[in-house]
Amino acid sequence: MADELHVVAFNVPWPADYGGVMDVYYRLRAMCEAGVKIHLHCFTYGRPKAPELESVCASVDYYRRNMAWWLQLGRRPFIVSSRENAELRECLLADCLPVLLEGVHCCWLLEEGVLPDDRRVAVRAHNVEMNYYSMLYKSETNWWRRSYLHLESLKLRHYEPLLRRASAVFTVSDGDRDCFRAMGCRHVATVPCGNPNREPHWGGQSVRRALYHGNLSVPENDAAARDLIANVFAGFDCELVVAGHAPSAALRKLAGRYDNVSLVADPSDNEMWRLVEESSVNILTTRQATGLKIKLLNALFRGRHCLVNSEMVEGTGLKELCVVEDDAAGMQKAVMRLMKEDFGEEQMNFRRERLKPYVTSNAIGPILEWLH
Repeated sequence: MADELHVVAFNVPWPADYGGVMDVYYRLRAMCEAGVKIHLHCFTYGRPKAPELESVCASVDYYRRNMAWWLQLGRRPFIVSSRENAELRECLLADCLPVLLEGVHCCWLLEEGVLPDDRRVAVRAHNVEMNYYSMLYKSETNWWRRSYLHLESLKLRHYEPLLRRASAVFTVSDGDRDCFRAMGCRHVATVPCGNPNREPHWGGQSVRRALYHGNLSVPENDAAARDLIANVFAGFDCELVVAGHAPSAALRKLAGRYDNVSLVADPSDNEMWRLVEESSVNILTTRQATGLKIKLLNALFRGRHCLVNSEMVEGTGLKELCVVEDDAAGMQKAVMRLMKEDFGEEQMNFRRERLKPYVTSNAIGPILEWLH
């Protein structure tokens, strides 16, 4: 008989078009292929129901996220209180199957008295959210949004230790794993991000350019792109392409000032993959060492040379596959050197071997062990 479990997702994980839902969807697909019967429960806000999920799940149920503003006045984080749902609780109480919660967002189900104490409930921690929201607060420029993010980070600092009640916590990186262990969580294991890459693939003709890609509507990614343009590529004899979803007006204006910088807004999946595969250098930076690293995995599985800063690879186990520089001068020198270097068979074989644990079908091992 197949293993069977409930998965509670913070959002509808299809289309898999940004980091968090990519992690959810590609793990669902891998668990389905491993013979697990999945009952998916997901919250709808800004994303419609997705019949495509029925191909990887035995059942799919949808719940409306409660976006009432007054929920922000409570002691619980808004990302949690807005997902409390009596119908979902009753559905989970109808059987005794294990439950996997996607993110702290769904952890009201861990609160005392919601589910029986002996119910096996695990959490997929996409971030150490209190740190993640604190960094979002520091990157945000809108005063109202800054106030919300700061308050949410403080609430999460008090709420996140609730994960001690989970029977297992699965983190995206070793750094996050150590943080949750320090909180007193039990059975904490690293499960690399679910991603679409079943094996490394390098195609296309190498083009002498650097590429930065990401969801540009995220303030942190917007800030990283603007930093690269202003501090590394301004007046630098090298082409930079910045590609991603919903670039800000400020980013568009900045990119337009320089002949060597081009902006590709809202590229299709095929266009993004082409840019990743053909660019001789994929350059990725971040101001925070927490969070999902799917764009880094995509660059390593499909791109050539990867130039990053220390925070991008901290706690990921991927440092040896990248060139790491933390200042503008070092990045400029690295870009010029990497532009001249072939990405040859020896490097491909080395990367192919090191990336095996990050193929999602291999990465889900700790979850399957917990389920068994």
